[in-house]
Amino acid sequence: MVTLPSAIYALKTLVVGSIFFVWVVRYQNIIEEFKAYGLPAWLRDLVGILKLSFSLMLISSDSIVILLGASGITVLMIAAMLTHLKVKSPFNKMLPSISLMIICLIILLHTYSEIMNKLPDGQLF
Repeated sequence: MVTLPSAIYALKTLVVGSIFFVWVVRYQNIIEEFKAYGLPAWLRDLVGILKLSFSLMLISSDSIVILLGASGITVLMIAAMLTHLKVKSPFNKMLPSISLMIICLIILLHTYSEIMNKLPDGQLF
């Protein structure tokens, strides 16, 4: 039987693996995509550094670091979806960013609920 923690671990692994694959193994496609959308090279490099950094944060043992990583990827995926909408990309081009955003929101909510459950009476302060 699949437990929630093992499902979350699998989702984290999926995010890390897919971001690594796209931003390292298939980096030439990223270069071409950013050029096609008229986005500057410095933005492409910044997004790549942030995505790789945020994805590595997901495999941390510190819940706050995981929250930061999941939040960062979620924000980047919202920006990616807005960019796709602006340039009128077909839905299939938006699907990866939508999927990563949803997965990171699941990780974010799960991690947040774990933090809240560990606190006495669910109090942050």
